[in-house]
Amino acid sequence: MTKRIFGIASALFITHVSMLANADGQYAGKKVIYVDSYHAGYTWSDGVARGIEEVFQDTGIELKRIEMDTKRHTSESFKNTAALSAKAEIERFKPDVVIACDDNASKYLVMPYYKNADLPFVFCGLNWDTSEYGFPYDNTTGMVEISMMPQVIKQLGRYAKGNRIGYLGDNTLTSQKNLQNHTDRLNIKYDQIYLVDSFEQWKRMYLELQDNVDMAIILNNAGIPDWDNQKALEFVENNSRIPTGTNNEWMMQFSLLGIIKIPEEQGRWSAQAALKIMDGTPPTKIPITHNKQGKLYFNLKLGKKFGIDTAPAGSIVIEQE
Repeated sequence: MTKRIFGIASALFITHVSMLANADGQYAGKKVIYVDSYHAGYTWSDGVARGIEEVFQDTGIELKRIEMDTKRHTSESFKNTAALSAKAEIERFKPDVVIACDDNASKYLVMPYYKNADLPFVFCGLNWDTSEYGFPYDNTTGMVEISMMPQVIKQLGRYAKGNRIGYLGDNTLTSQKNLQNHTDRLNIKYDQIYLVDSFEQWKRMYLELQDNVDMAIILNNAGIPDWDNQKALEFVENNSRIPTGTNNEWMMQFSLLGIIKIPEEQGRWSAQAALKIMDGTPPTKIPITHNKQGKLYFNLKLGKKFGIDTAPAGSIVIEQE
Protein backbone atom coordinates (compact mmCIF):
# COMPACT_ATOMS: atom_id res chain seq x y z
CA MET A 1 0.00 0.00 0.00
CA THR A 2 1.27 3.47 -0.91
CA LYS A 3 -0.11 6.69 0.48
CA ARG A 4 0.98 10.27 -0.26
CA ILE A 5 0.19 13.21 1.97
CA PHE A 6 1.44 16.77 2.28
CA GLY A 7 4.11 17.43 4.87
CA ILE A 8 4.39 20.18 7.43
CA ALA A 9 4.91 23.84 6.45
CA SER A 10 6.23 23.14 2.94
CA ALA A 11 5.49 21.30 -0.29
CA LEU A 12 7.18 18.25 1.19
CA PHE A 13 5.78 14.94 -0.06
CA ILE A 14 5.67 11.83 2.12
CA THR A 15 5.15 8.42 0.55
CA HIS A 16 4.54 5.38 2.70
CA VAL A 17 5.64 2.00 1.31
CA SER A 18 5.11 -0.99 3.59
CA MET A 19 7.43 -3.96 2.98
CA LEU A 20 5.22 -6.42 4.81
CA ALA A 21 4.55 -9.02 2.11
CA ASN A 22 6.12 -11.52 4.51
CA ALA A 23 4.65 -10.77 7.92
CA ASP A 24 7.35 -12.91 9.53
CA GLY A 25 10.15 -10.90 7.93
CA GLN A 26 13.36 -10.77 9.94
CA TYR A 27 13.01 -7.00 10.43
CA ALA A 28 9.30 -6.81 11.25
CA GLY A 29 8.69 -3.77 13.41
CA LYS A 30 11.71 -1.88 12.04
CA LYS A 31 11.22 1.43 10.26
CA VAL A 32 13.36 3.30 7.71
CA ILE A 33 12.90 6.74 6.17
CA TYR A 34 14.33 7.53 2.73
CA VAL A 35 14.85 11.30 2.48
CA ASP A 36 14.98 12.24 -1.20
CA SER A 37 16.48 15.69 -1.87
CA TYR A 38 14.38 15.87 -5.02
CA HIS A 39 11.00 14.47 -6.15
CA ALA A 40 9.18 11.42 -7.49
CA GLY A 41 9.49 11.32 -11.27
CA TYR A 42 13.12 12.44 -11.17
CA THR A 43 14.88 9.46 -12.76
CA TRP A 44 17.84 9.33 -10.38
CA SER A 45 15.74 9.56 -7.21
CA ASP A 46 13.30 6.92 -8.42
CA GLY A 47 16.17 4.58 -9.30
CA VAL A 48 17.63 4.93 -5.80
CA ALA A 49 14.17 4.19 -4.38
CA ARG A 50 13.87 1.04 -6.52
CA GLY A 51 17.21 -0.20 -5.20
CA ILE A 52 16.12 0.37 -1.60
CA GLU A 53 12.77 -1.34 -2.14
CA GLU A 54 14.45 -4.30 -3.85
CA VAL A 55 16.61 -4.99 -0.79
CA PHE A 56 13.81 -4.39 1.73
CA GLN A 57 11.24 -6.53 -0.07
CA ASP A 58 9.71 -9.13 2.29
CA THR A 59 11.89 -8.02 5.20
CA GLY A 60 8.99 -6.63 7.23
CA ILE A 61 10.54 -3.15 7.23
CA GLU A 62 8.18 -0.17 7.11
CA LEU A 63 9.66 2.28 4.59
CA LYS A 64 8.68 5.91 4.21
CA ARG A 65 9.92 8.24 1.45
CA ILE A 66 10.15 11.98 2.08
CA GLU A 67 10.62 14.23 -0.96
CA MET A 68 12.25 17.59 -0.21
CA ASP A 69 11.59 18.73 -3.83
CA THR A 70 14.65 20.99 -3.92
CA LYS A 71 15.44 20.35 -7.58
CA ARG A 72 12.32 22.20 -8.71
CA HIS A 73 12.36 24.71 -5.82
CA THR A 74 15.83 26.12 -5.39
CA SER A 75 15.52 29.06 -2.99
CA GLU A 76 17.36 28.88 0.31
CA SER A 77 14.16 29.54 2.22
CA PHE A 78 12.41 26.61 0.55
CA LYS A 79 15.31 24.25 1.22
CA ASN A 80 15.49 25.23 4.88
CA THR A 81 11.73 24.85 5.29
CA ALA A 82 11.77 21.46 3.53
CA ALA A 83 14.55 20.29 5.87
CA LEU A 84 12.58 21.37 8.94
CA SER A 85 9.52 19.55 7.62
CA ALA A 86 11.60 16.41 7.04
CA LYS A 87 12.98 16.69 10.57
CA ALA A 88 9.47 16.95 11.99
CA GLU A 89 8.40 13.83 10.11
CA ILE A 90 11.50 11.93 11.27
CA GLU A 91 10.71 12.81 14.87
CA ARG A 92 7.08 11.76 14.42
CA PHE A 93 7.80 8.46 12.60
CA LYS A 94 10.79 7.48 14.81
CA PRO A 95 12.74 5.39 12.26
CA ASP A 96 15.54 3.01 13.15
CA VAL A 97 17.67 4.31 10.26
CA VAL A 98 17.42 7.23 7.81
CA ILE A 99 18.74 7.01 4.24
CA ALA A 100 19.51 10.53 2.95
CA CYS A 101 19.96 10.85 -0.81
CA ASP A 102 21.85 13.62 -2.62
CA ASP A 103 23.53 16.77 -1.38
CA ASN A 104 20.65 18.90 -0.16
CA ALA A 105 19.45 16.29 2.33
CA SER A 106 22.93 16.24 3.88
CA LYS A 107 23.48 19.99 3.69
CA TYR A 108 20.14 21.19 5.03
CA LEU A 109 18.99 18.27 7.19
CA VAL A 110 21.73 15.91 8.38
CA MET A 111 24.56 18.37 9.00
CA PRO A 112 22.64 21.03 10.99
CA TYR A 113 20.32 18.72 12.96
CA TYR A 114 21.77 15.20 13.23
CA LYS A 115 25.55 15.44 13.44
CA ASN A 116 26.72 12.72 15.88
CA ALA A 117 23.13 12.12 16.97
CA ASP A 118 21.84 8.78 18.25
CA LEU A 119 19.81 8.20 15.07
CA PRO A 120 21.89 6.41 12.37
CA PHE A 121 22.06 7.91 8.85
CA VAL A 122 23.19 6.35 5.58
CA PHE A 123 23.90 8.95 2.89
CA CYS A 124 24.10 8.29 -0.84
CA GLY A 125 24.38 10.29 -4.03
CA LEU A 126 26.78 12.84 -2.54
CA ASN A 127 28.83 14.15 -5.41
CA TRP A 128 32.55 13.43 -5.22
CA ASP A 129 33.41 13.71 -1.53
CA THR A 130 31.98 14.30 1.92
CA SER A 131 34.32 17.00 3.24
CA GLU A 132 31.78 19.80 2.70
CA TYR A 133 29.54 18.20 5.32
CA GLY A 134 32.26 16.95 7.66
CA PHE A 135 31.37 13.28 7.17
CA PRO A 136 31.78 10.77 8.57
CA TYR A 137 30.00 11.50 11.84
CA ASP A 138 29.67 8.94 14.60
CA ASN A 139 26.21 8.09 13.26
CA THR A 140 26.86 8.09 9.49
CA THR A 141 28.20 6.02 6.64
CA GLY A 142 27.45 6.18 2.94
CA MET A 143 28.18 5.90 -0.76
CA VAL A 144 29.77 8.81 -2.62
CA GLU A 145 28.76 9.42 -6.24
CA ILE A 146 31.67 9.90 -8.65
CA SER A 147 31.54 10.78 -12.34
CA MET A 148 32.63 8.67 -15.29
CA MET A 149 33.17 11.79 -17.39
CA PRO A 150 36.72 10.94 -18.55
CA GLN A 151 35.32 7.78 -20.12
CA VAL A 152 32.52 9.79 -21.76
CA ILE A 153 34.99 12.26 -23.26
CA LYS A 154 37.20 9.42 -24.50
CA GLN A 155 34.23 7.92 -26.32
CA LEU A 156 33.21 11.31 -27.76
CA GLY A 157 36.74 11.78 -29.10
CA ARG A 158 36.10 8.96 -31.55
CA TYR A 159 33.55 11.14 -33.35
CA ALA A 160 34.83 14.70 -32.77
CA LYS A 161 36.90 16.72 -35.25
CA GLY A 162 39.06 18.25 -32.51
CA ASN A 163 39.62 18.28 -28.77
CA ARG A 164 37.82 21.46 -27.66
CA ILE A 165 35.17 20.56 -25.08
CA GLY A 166 32.04 22.47 -24.02
CA TYR A 167 29.86 22.08 -20.94
CA LEU A 168 26.14 22.87 -20.66
CA GLY A 169 24.05 22.25 -17.54
CA ASP A 170 21.46 23.66 -15.19
CA ASN A 171 22.53 26.31 -12.71
CA THR A 172 22.23 24.19 -9.56
CA LEU A 173 24.46 23.23 -6.65
CA THR A 174 24.92 19.74 -8.09
CA SER A 175 25.99 20.97 -11.53
CA GLN A 176 28.32 23.58 -10.01
CA LYS A 177 29.91 20.94 -7.81
CA ASN A 178 30.26 18.50 -10.71
CA LEU A 179 31.92 21.16 -12.84
CA GLN A 180 34.38 22.08 -10.09
CA ASN A 181 35.33 18.46 -9.56
CA HIS A 182 35.68 17.77 -13.27
CA THR A 183 38.35 20.44 -13.41
CA ASP A 184 39.98 19.93 -10.00
CA ARG A 185 39.89 16.14 -9.63
CA LEU A 186 39.66 14.82 -13.19
CA ASN A 187 41.81 17.52 -14.81
CA ILE A 188 39.25 18.13 -17.56
CA LYS A 189 39.68 21.45 -19.36
CA TYR A 190 36.43 22.88 -20.72
CA ASP A 191 36.80 25.53 -23.39
CA GLN A 192 33.24 26.84 -23.03
CA ILE A 193 31.07 26.55 -19.89
CA TYR A 194 27.39 27.47 -19.56
CA LEU A 195 25.13 27.02 -16.52
CA VAL A 196 21.61 28.20 -17.29
CA ASP A 197 18.33 28.97 -15.50
CA SER A 198 15.81 28.74 -18.34
CA PHE A 199 15.00 26.74 -21.46
CA GLU A 200 15.58 29.74 -23.73
CA GLN A 201 19.05 30.21 -22.22
CA TRP A 202 19.73 26.50 -22.72
CA LYS A 203 18.87 26.71 -26.42
CA ARG A 204 21.03 29.82 -26.95
CA MET A 205 24.02 28.26 -25.23
CA TYR A 206 23.53 24.99 -27.10
CA LEU A 207 23.87 26.92 -30.36
CA GLU A 208 26.95 28.72 -29.05
CA LEU A 209 28.61 25.38 -28.35
CA GLN A 210 27.94 24.13 -31.89
CA ASP A 211 30.07 26.98 -33.25
CA ASN A 212 32.86 27.11 -30.67
CA VAL A 213 33.83 23.58 -29.57
CA ASP A 214 34.31 20.13 -31.12
CA MET A 215 32.29 18.14 -28.58
CA ALA A 216 30.05 19.00 -25.65
CA ILE A 217 28.90 17.59 -22.32
CA ILE A 218 25.13 18.03 -21.87
CA LEU A 219 24.90 17.38 -18.18
CA ASN A 220 21.45 18.02 -16.69
CA ASN A 221 18.12 19.77 -17.26
CA ALA A 222 16.43 18.98 -13.94
CA GLY A 223 16.97 22.46 -12.50
CA ILE A 224 15.46 24.25 -15.53
CA PRO A 225 11.86 24.91 -14.42
CA ASP A 226 10.37 25.68 -17.87
CA TRP A 227 12.04 22.78 -19.69
CA ASP A 228 9.96 21.42 -22.61
CA ASN A 229 11.02 17.91 -23.53
CA GLN A 230 9.38 17.73 -26.96
CA LYS A 231 10.64 21.14 -28.03
CA ALA A 232 14.12 20.23 -26.80
CA LEU A 233 14.10 17.03 -28.88
CA GLU A 234 13.10 18.93 -32.01
CA PHE A 235 15.67 21.63 -31.30
CA VAL A 236 18.52 19.16 -30.83
CA GLU A 237 17.61 17.16 -33.94
CA ASN A 238 17.55 20.36 -36.02
CA ASN A 239 20.68 22.00 -34.59
CA SER A 240 23.13 19.31 -33.49
CA ARG A 241 26.41 19.58 -35.41
CA ILE A 242 28.92 18.26 -32.86
CA PRO A 243 28.92 15.02 -30.82
CA THR A 244 27.52 15.38 -27.33
CA GLY A 245 27.79 13.21 -24.23
CA THR A 246 26.25 12.88 -20.79
CA ASN A 247 26.29 10.77 -17.64
CA ASN A 248 22.55 11.11 -16.93
CA GLU A 249 20.22 8.58 -18.51
CA TRP A 250 17.37 11.09 -18.94
CA MET A 251 19.68 13.30 -21.03
CA MET A 252 20.48 10.50 -23.51
CA GLN A 253 17.61 11.54 -25.80
CA PHE A 254 19.50 14.83 -26.33
CA SER A 255 23.03 13.33 -26.49
CA LEU A 256 24.98 11.09 -28.83
CA LEU A 257 26.35 8.86 -26.09
CA GLY A 258 26.67 8.49 -22.35
CA ILE A 259 28.21 6.36 -19.67
CA ILE A 260 25.47 6.23 -17.10
CA LYS A 261 25.79 5.64 -13.39
CA ILE A 262 23.25 3.21 -11.97
CA PRO A 263 21.07 4.78 -9.25
CA GLU A 264 19.85 1.37 -8.09
CA GLU A 265 23.46 0.65 -7.05
CA GLN A 266 23.29 3.54 -4.59
CA GLY A 267 19.90 2.43 -3.28
CA ARG A 268 20.87 -1.22 -2.87
CA TRP A 269 24.10 -0.39 -1.05
CA SER A 270 22.32 2.07 1.25
CA ALA A 271 19.60 -0.42 2.11
CA GLN A 272 22.15 -3.16 2.78
CA ALA A 273 24.07 -0.77 5.05
CA ALA A 274 20.82 0.02 6.88
CA LEU A 275 20.24 -3.70 7.45
CA LYS A 276 23.74 -4.05 8.91
CA ILE A 277 23.08 -1.14 11.25
CA MET A 278 19.80 -2.69 12.38
CA ASP A 279 21.73 -5.92 12.99
CA GLY A 280 23.95 -4.01 15.43
CA THR A 281 26.91 -2.84 13.32
CA PRO A 282 27.82 0.80 14.15
CA PRO A 283 27.84 3.10 11.09
CA THR A 284 31.52 3.88 11.76
CA LYS A 285 32.33 0.20 11.15
CA ILE A 286 30.84 0.35 7.64
CA PRO A 287 33.45 2.02 5.37
CA ILE A 288 32.35 4.87 3.12
CA THR A 289 32.52 3.74 -0.51
CA HIS A 290 31.76 5.02 -4.02
CA ASN A 291 29.80 3.81 -7.04
CA LYS A 292 31.52 1.38 -9.39
CA GLN A 293 28.91 0.46 -12.00
CA GLY A 294 28.08 2.11 -15.32
CA LYS A 295 26.43 1.42 -18.68
CA LEU A 296 27.38 2.73 -22.14
CA TYR A 297 24.40 4.18 -24.02
CA PHE A 298 24.32 5.28 -27.67
CA ASN A 299 21.70 7.40 -29.46
CA LEU A 300 21.78 5.91 -32.96
CA LYS A 301 19.07 8.24 -34.26
CA LEU A 302 21.23 11.24 -33.43
CA GLY A 303 24.32 9.38 -34.58
CA LYS A 304 22.92 9.06 -38.08
CA LYS A 305 23.16 12.85 -38.40
CA PHE A 306 26.93 12.35 -38.19
CA GLY A 307 26.99 9.40 -40.58
CA ILE A 308 27.26 6.82 -37.79
CA ASP A 309 25.36 3.66 -38.67
CA THR A 310 26.68 1.30 -35.97
CA ALA A 311 26.68 1.77 -32.23
CA PRO A 312 29.77 0.80 -30.18
CA ALA A 313 29.96 -2.87 -29.25
CA GLY A 314 28.21 -3.63 -25.99
CA SER A 315 26.31 -0.34 -25.83
CA ILE A 316 22.61 0.08 -25.08
CA VAL A 317 21.07 1.59 -28.21
CA ILE A 318 18.28 4.15 -27.90
CA GLU A 319 16.28 6.24 -30.38
CA GLN A 320 16.85 3.69 -33.14
CA GLU A 321 14.63 4.12 -36.19
